[in-house]
Amino acid sequence: MNHDWLLVETLGDEPAVVAQGSRTKNLVPTSSFLRRNPHLMAIESAIGATVRAGHGLNIITPKHDRVIRTEVVCMTDGVVHGVHLWVGPPDAEPPERPIPGPVKWDLSSGIATDTPESLANAGRDVSVEATHGRAFAEDLPARALNANESEVLSMVIKAKPGYQLCSTWDVTDYRGEPITVGFVARAIEEQQEDGSDRLICRAMNWRSVREGPVVRPDDLAQRILNGLAAPGVHRALVDLTHWRLLKWLDRPAPFYDWRAFDGDVPALHPDDFDQTQTMRAEIAGGPTARVLRLPAVGGGYTPVHVTANMVEIDEDTHAALLSMRLPTEEELAAVRDGADHSTRTSLKSILRLGKSTDSAD
Repeated sequence: MNHDWLLVETLGDEPAVVAQGSRTKNLVPTSSFLRRNPHLMAIESAIGATVRAGHGLNIITPKHDRVIRTEVVCMTDGVVHGVHLWVGPPDAEPPERPIPGPVKWDLSSGIATDTPESLANAGRDVSVEATHGRAFAEDLPARALNANESEVLSMVIKAKPGYQLCSTWDVTDYRGEPITVGFVARAIEEQQEDGSDRLICRAMNWRSVREGPVVRPDDLAQRILNGLAAPGVHRALVDLTHWRLLKWLDRPAPFYDWRAFDGDVPALHPDDFDQTQTMRAEIAGGPTARVLRLPAVGGGYTPVHVTANMVEIDEDTHAALLSMRLPTEEELAAVRDGADHSTRTSLKSILRLGKSTDSAD
């Protein structure tokens, strides 16, 4: 056995290896990954004991020729997501341990909870990023498209237990440096203290490495998105059912508080709910638009012009592509006058603003 730290995900029916050192492994059952290791039974026993104890352990194998060192990867709510383990001679020191970060997405409420470790691994500035009450869009890289990202979005939109994914993404950290991040995610139905069931996605991430050249299968899609960018317009993918923000395709809009997650302040003005229901019905026939009141920075609501197009992000999975901008005076006047401010926007009107430079977002 290579004397690297093994990261084992422990939320499934059988513990599975997801990283060897910094190298991502695709949920390989420990019984398969370590099938030739003479200490397999002791290692599996150590993993189970660590999960039950909720903290790291040092265990000597029956022949006293190896030590098994474990560390627990535990979410802030006390649920163990995985176990980090190292096996080596008793007198040897393990290599530096890459610190995994646990993450929790409540797929029922649309709220993400991170940890300082997960934020650091994702390349975020831990000193300014919140760990609780996050929008899903805060956890997904803005603008850039990654392989398997459609599967993550499908998991949120379809929200079914049993979904699992292990992958590696190339992203840019907050300093502008390219990094590689490995992650594993699993959707689980969990019973709450009040007896209700909630669908929870539990995940871990870690700093990974690329083995081989970087492949960008979505390069064409990325160039099309960049070519259709327009000054002052901020595009995002949204769950059609809940109008839940999933991912920014441009820089996040600065003119409304898209991060707002106050239970007393809905993410949409209550009087505009019927408008979104109408848009959801209309979007199957083509683009549709409204002026909607969204949470304002500092409190209250602010009017935002929203154009919605339906897009297929995965097989049998659709989302709304929203293009958001500040409304014109004429559009605001029409709303104040009570006029029908719905507009079945044509493709020509969507593209009329033309291309923009990167600095225009």
